[in-house]
Amino acid sequence: MKAEKLLLELEEILENMGYTVRKERGSFKGGYCLLEGEKIIMLNKNQPADYLVGVITRFIYEDEHDIALDDIYVKPAVRKLLSERIKATRAIPSDQTRKNPLSRDNAPA
Repeated sequence: MKAEKLLLELEEILENMGYTVRKERGSFKGGYCLLEGEKIIMLNKNQPADYLVGVITRFIYEDEHDIALDDIYVKPAVRKLLSERIKATRAIPSDQTRKNPLSRDNAPA
């Protein structure tokens, strides 16, 4: 599955869980914020789709959010790719995840 398709699938999952996904241009990398009670995932349009998938995956991976993928339907192919990316995150030293989270370039060989 291409990064663009995976990105659309992940955006749909987040929207179904009550998150607003916003894509904007700017000098930010992307992430989560809470604005007047609205849960927002900000994505930078200037970043490649693979990077944006990493931003969303990192967000889902963090324990402090109320996302439980086991409790919702996720297409098997999407679940598999997401699982692979999460495993790759665990293998990357924490100082490198800030540079390009979950990029396939950082995945261990």
